[in-house]
Amino acid sequence: MRHSWAVVLALPLFAFRCGARAEEPPDPYDQSKAPVEVDATDLNALKIVLVAGSRSHGPGDHEYFAGMALLANMLKQTPNVFPVLVRDGWPKNVKIFDGAKAIAFFSDGRGGHPILQKGRLDLLQTHIARGVGWVNLHYSVDYPRSAGDRILTWMGGYYDEAVSINPFWKANFKVIPEHPVTRGVKPFAQQDEWYYNMRWCEELKGVTPLLKAVPPDGTRGTADAKKYPGREEIVAWAFERPDGGRAFGFTGGHSQRNFANDDLRRLLTNAILWTAKVEIPAEGAKCDLDPKDLTTNLDFKGLDPAAQLKLREEVKALKARIAELEKENEALKAKAK
Repeated sequence: MRHSWAVVLALPLFAFRCGARAEEPPDPYDQSKAPVEVDATDLNALKIVLVAGSRSHGPGDHEYFAGMALLANMLKQTPNVFPVLVRDGWPKNVKIFDGAKAIAFFSDGRGGHPILQKGRLDLLQTHIARGVGWVNLHYSVDYPRSAGDRILTWMGGYYDEAVSINPFWKANFKVIPEHPVTRGVKPFAQQDEWYYNMRWCEELKGVTPLLKAVPPDGTRGTADAKKYPGREEIVAWAFERPDGGRAFGFTGGHSQRNFANDDLRRLLTNAILWTAKVEIPAEGAKCDLDPKDLTTNLDFKGLDPAAQLKLREEVKALKARIAELEKENEALKAKAK
């Protein structure tokens, strides 16, 4: 959750060759093709709501919308599953949660957590009470203690700023335990901002650790974390609530590029489906990746919103002017003949 805004912006260069116009690459910031708050029309479809937080951090990091759009594409590969994408941390119409089998958040956390605004925790509690699955990815596992006791009953653990820590390190997951969420997941290693030393429910009751690794002792940045040098730390877990509801917490996911890791992506896809009580195949859920999904639906970052809008409009105007010049050039060439 570091705030690094050192960004290099580059305007596209346009080349003219013999009057022909090269095909423009897709705009990585065009999010218009991702359906937002489009509800299922098939009453038998299994609905999963994916809530993406608002713009955060620098380019390529905390790409909440792009990440959730990518996961929606993964979930669609399981028959009868209908993912519903929500943007900016909260739906415009809260009825989109009705009938959902699981609700997942990938957003900022702590005091900026979107569920902490007035009335939202209580509204979500009504869905938790009906057994909805609950998923928090990366920063969204971070809660203030004022909400922590409730979150422990929902998810079994959370990031507590007094004891937990959020360093960047390469986690080597040498052993993957047997669990529906880990089906088809092989041991892997991944550099990421892996949070650890979480606050857990008493005796980890209902918690099943899924990803564990030993972080460098130099990353143990809180007094509590320093008490456990060399300890294997839990960075992803499944939780079964006493009411039969399921939850999943995952502390990685800082960088959009990490979704290219097949094992990481399968773990997340399996987990979201598992919380919705979908039977996971022995080989794991299908999660074929189109590489362009890693670089589409990105948030445009690096400048304040007004400056961003101005820059984008200038680029659009430049493209339009180039198109006009090309037409004029073609007309002159035709006239010369």
